[in-house]
Amino acid sequence: MRSIWWKIATVLLLIYVAFTSLLMEAPRLNILNETVRVLHYHVPMWFGMLILFLVSVIYSIKYLRNGRNDDDLMAVEFANVAIVLGILGILTGMVWAQFTWGDWWSGDPKQNAAAIGLMIYLAYFVLRGSFENEEQRGRISAVYNIFAFAALVPLLFILPRLTDSLHPGNGGNPGFNAYDLDNRLRMVFYPAVIGWSLLGVWIATLRFRIRKIQSKLI
Repeated sequence: MRSIWWKIATVLLLIYVAFTSLLMEAPRLNILNETVRVLHYHVPMWFGMLILFLVSVIYSIKYLRNGRNDDDLMAVEFANVAIVLGILGILTGMVWAQFTWGDWWSGDPKQNAAAIGLMIYLAYFVLRGSFENEEQRGRISAVYNIFAFAALVPLLFILPRLTDSLHPGNGGNPGFNAYDLDNRLRMVFYPAVIGWSLLGVWIATLRFRIRKIQSKLI
């Protein structure tokens, strides 16, 4: 029972987000209008992605220190789920961009940086597949994972701020908190961040357990 409460909380949070994001009275904002509801999916998914990538890096560091295969598997599975959340974040962002900027992909610096960041992480899985020796695969991919996360942070949070960007909080544009993340949005936004992050942790741990069972059956 100790490990089930947070899973129940995850389901309840995401049900709350799904219904409230659709039924709540959205603030009337220029250009955004009803599309502001996508905020509760696009941004929290990216928050969840970053949290899962960070957990993956922590497990990679633990693997380099202890050499435990379980740590390597956890790093892989957290990265796997983080990639999925990242792709969903890009897709929901493209929908939002179509209605607010008039194009699915406008070449915005943050859009491009996000795509590059995901490709860096996709290369992580290609790298892992190129080694047959388990220990060599684990150590080299763990080092790559650390550098991939170190590259992702400036790609998403530093470089877009140095150039013109349509994203809030970048290129001189005010962030959401500065003008339109009112209390109605916050009541859904923060639970969404927690819900999507917990869902990612849940899926990653399930995938880890499945891989452990499969390894025992081989």
